[in-house]
Amino acid sequence: MNGYGGVVRGRWKAPRTDAVLVRAAQAGDDLASLVLLRKYRALVRCKARSYFIAGGDRDDVIQEGMVGLFKAIRDYDPGRDSSFRSFADLCVTRQMITAIKTATRQKHAPLNGYVSLHGTVGTRCQGERLFEDILAAREVCDPAEIVISAWEAEFIRTGFIGSLSPFESDVLRSYMDGASYCEIARRLGRSVKAVDNALQRVKRKMETQLIRCRAC
Repeated sequence: MNGYGGVVRGRWKAPRTDAVLVRAAQAGDDLASLVLLRKYRALVRCKARSYFIAGGDRDDVIQEGMVGLFKAIRDYDPGRDSSFRSFADLCVTRQMITAIKTATRQKHAPLNGYVSLHGTVGTRCQGERLFEDILAAREVCDPAEIVISAWEAEFIRTGFIGSLSPFESDVLRSYMDGASYCEIARRLGRSVKAVDNALQRVKRKMETQLIRCRAC
């Protein structure tokens, strides 16, 4: 048993306060992160009803909202911000709106700003967010799908990061900070293809760990 609530016979006990949970999560407590993500998932789903991403569906909006919720857990400062719920609401809304604006810009971008569906991954930086909503067909690798789908399920923060290689960890953190494939490649001195491959590996590892978590 810990100070913020714990797991008893596989079921969550009610946490004491959000502030205690956030402090624990920011200190690397996986269970605290999971409690907060589950607790505020309903908030994300409720807000998702008010937004629509061009070329996407409601699940895409929810996925973006879960990323915003994770960022709220990561960045919340009780000495500077209001209640965690208000801060989370702001972060979720901001993430959704940013995703909508990005998708809308790309939807109306000239065709020469797109990458061919049949082309190989190159090193050119084409568009603000490489591979996002490039074509309606989902055959092109979308970085949002690579990473965010796992946030919607359950993101196991420290435990998962610890299972990644140093390069994979750097790529994931850069992506969560909002960097595009090209920006990550420049920042880490690697090719866009290497970044894409790293995010694919992250997705596979995430899925494996989440399956194990659900089986507990």
